Amino acid sequence: MTKHLTEHAGFTIERVLDAPPATVFRAFAEAEAKARWFGGAHGRWREEQRRFDFQVGGHERLIGVWENGTVSRFDALYHDIVPGERIVYSYTMHIDEAKISVSLATIELTAEGAGTRLKITEQGAFLDGYDDAGSRERGTAALMDAMAASLQSVA
Repeated sequence: MTKHLTEHAGFTIERVLDAPPATVFRAFAEAEAKARWFGGAHGRWREEQRRFDFQVGGHERLIGVWENGTVSRFDALYHDIVPGERIVYSYTMHIDEAKISVSLATIELTAEGAGTRLKITEQGAFLDGYDDAGSRERGTAALMDAMAASLQSVA
């Protein structure tokens, strides 16, 4: 009999970005802008499917294949959107056929000088030892670095 384990954990990431809140919000809210930074490692990951319906009740899906053949899948549901200020969504992560986590994430944007304070808070249920909050936090931090770089590339 297999014992199923659940680790509950959370984290918060903050960044001050050199762009106004409306610009940062668009990086999350517009399909083309988000596609510039949200995905797997360039050259080591191939996108297979991307769907993006950014509205309350809308769904997002991103499926990709890593160079070793591993398939990753992100499925999100948007619960609350306040333009330029807040996004709340839940999401599941799968590796191949295994569900590795279920999370609730909140993105908050606050004007700070001419820029934006970005705060991401996530609470997760990490399943059966496949993932943990530390690795998820590092991955999310890398994505936020990529998002910040994407803002500079279009400035």
